[in-house]
Amino acid sequence: METKKYLKLNDIEAYRIAFKLSKQVWDIIMKRDYFAKDTVGKQFVKSVDSISANIAEGFGRYSKKDKAKFFRYSVGSLYESLDWNEKSHIRKLLSEDEYSHIFSEMIKLPKAINSLILYTNKKLNV
Repeated sequence: METKKYLKLNDIEAYRIAFKLSKQVWDIIMKRDYFAKDTVGKQFVKSVDSISANIAEGFGRYSKKDKAKFFRYSVGSLYESLDWNEKSHIRKLLSEDEYSHIFSEMIKLPKAINSLILYTNKKLNV
């Protein structure tokens, strides 16, 4: 008898990248002064947190259409986060290394999220 392997949230590459990135952005922002945290910092953290949160919410939905909708929301949050990363860089709130690292992780996500949407639409039976 064959045992079915069920996909877990942490099996999803896009989720793992986004979740790790949200921790890294949080750690960077928490070192900033109050004004930087209160303006750009809050928005940046919220948008980055929203990437993995929307993937998680989509994962927990039942229908393919509902799942894909939340995965697409995560792409919107990703582009918002890219904007905050640029603003943080221009305003000297990130070092060159911090900026480059965040950017290099973010550019992995569109392909990973689109692969997740494709997988959802083609492979799931619900």
